[in-house]
Amino acid sequence: QVKLVESGGGLVQPGGSLRLSCVISGSIATIYTMGWYRHVPGKQRELVASMIEGGGINYADPVKGRFTISGDNAKNTVYLQMNRLKPEDTAVYYCNADVRTFVSSGYSRGNYWGQGTQVTVSS
Repeated sequence: QVKLVESGGGLVQPGGSLRLSCVISGSIATIYTMGWYRHVPGKQRELVASMIEGGGINYADPVKGRFTISGDNAKNTVYLQMNRLKPEDTAVYYCNADVRTFVSSGYSRGNYWGQGTQVTVSS
């Protein structure tokens, strides 16, 4: 069973920084995509940043130049460094992964979500 666990959220003042971490556990064979999404009540969940197998990286326009996604393959961990935070960055941030796992019959592919971590930017 695949499990994603986020950490690193909290309360920060505008202009401050936070680093989110997401650890993926389970019988992981291949990680195709890892990413961060965020959700604000009343709005749709939106992509913040993603990493594709092979190194491709994508950022949402509102966070370009402020957020950086990175990964540690050895630790099956993805990070989101968030700098120059703004009140509009306040949201629940979710880790997402598209992975192939080992199963008794061979492989299985699935898309998984973490439980979310709250980020609040306020003075």
